[in-house]
Amino acid sequence: MSDELNQWLAAYVRDNGGVAGTIHLRERAGDLQLRASVNIPPKVVEVVGVIPRGKGMAGLAWERDEPVTTCNLKTDDTGDVRPGAKAVDANAAVAIPIHDAEGGIRGVVGIAYMGERDMTESELEGLRRQAEALPS
Repeated sequence: MSDELNQWLAAYVRDNGGVAGTIHLRERAGDLQLRASVNIPPKVVEVVGVIPRGKGMAGLAWERDEPVTTCNLKTDDTGDVRPGAKAVDANAAVAIPIHDAEGGIRGVVGIAYMGERDMTESELEGLRRQAEALPS
């Protein structure tokens, strides 16, 4: 994992009141690869190391090209949250697609919060704007 990305992610999580986070980046035309994590249990890091398109919150954010949210990771029954994510010590979470210069998906930034909450459009836009500033 990249020290620069881990530092960026730690600041992103802290500045937005989160408790955990991830950065997955696309490898060429392949799957999303975990490149940074903050407060993610080692077992979960193993499970989410490689994410295919359409699987879990990050894979769905990639597929849909829009943020995927849950108000509670542990009780979500939509099918968007994979069992591994339920092991994270957090409740509300959002996965945000980020784009390259051509507008294609280059990765997904995830952030999780303590306590249940619904994200407002304004909050999601702020998180998205900051996530798009992820260093290349």
